[in-house]
Amino acid sequence: MKAMPDLSHYETMQRVIEYVDSVYPDEPDLAEMAQVSGLSDFYFNRLFSAYVGIPPKKYLQFLRRDHAIRTLEASANMLEAAYQMKLSGTGRLHDLFVTTEAVTPGEWKRRGEGLTIGYSTHESPFGKMFVAETPKGICELQFFDGDAGPLITALQERWPRAGIHAQANPVFDAAAIFHGSPQVKIHLMGTNFQLKVWQALLQIPEGGLVSYSAVATATGNGRAVRAAASAIAENPVAYLIPCHRVIRKTGAFNEYRWGAARKRMLIAHEAAHRAQV
Repeated sequence: MKAMPDLSHYETMQRVIEYVDSVYPDEPDLAEMAQVSGLSDFYFNRLFSAYVGIPPKKYLQFLRRDHAIRTLEASANMLEAAYQMKLSGTGRLHDLFVTTEAVTPGEWKRRGEGLTIGYSTHESPFGKMFVAETPKGICELQFFDGDAGPLITALQERWPRAGIHAQANPVFDAAAIFHGSPQVKIHLMGTNFQLKVWQALLQIPEGGLVSYSAVATATGNGRAVRAAASAIAENPVAYLIPCHRVIRKTGAFNEYRWGAARKRMLIAHEAAHRAQV
């Protein structure tokens, strides 16, 4: 298995993507991108290609709004088709097989009493990740920068009666979700509407993009676009529940709980991977 890039690579890529976004609609050349990265042209091109899997110029094509709009148009009926096929999770729809189980009303009311939650931190191609797991699956996955302390505090506040501890040997395999097709279990806590929205997100295949209104329609209430957008923003499990695949109809994808640059990188990374399959 290919070694995962270290965090310094993510930070370098983040600077470059933010620069590309700042000069849009102009497209920088390799020399400009290398200068922003602080690396030589040769080493930047080599590092970027190894990190992303394709050269920088090819990668930029997947960050353009015209590409996003074309993908949106091609994906217009994606969620509807998934529901008509009555698929559960992502099985045949994209690279990850995700099964979900909701927290029961009783568990929610007891605020985690009798529940054990282990947390751990990992490095990934898209920055550091904070992962919390119950015996039934991952209940939280967040990208973060800096210290994980606030995330631990927030987890304790959500589950004040749960037994929360650092997990030295987590079941979660951070490398596997970006390389390969693992089976992943998720343990979700949310309102009925939030759960419907998050289930809808699981139907979007890798490389696909859909609009907020399409997600609302998939829940059975096409008018609830704002409520759907709110539920998307409150998604507790990044990447595995792919809220990064939801963008505006204009092709803009700057809203993301874990940073606009990270969202752009995730979208382009998946588009490039799908194009190679």
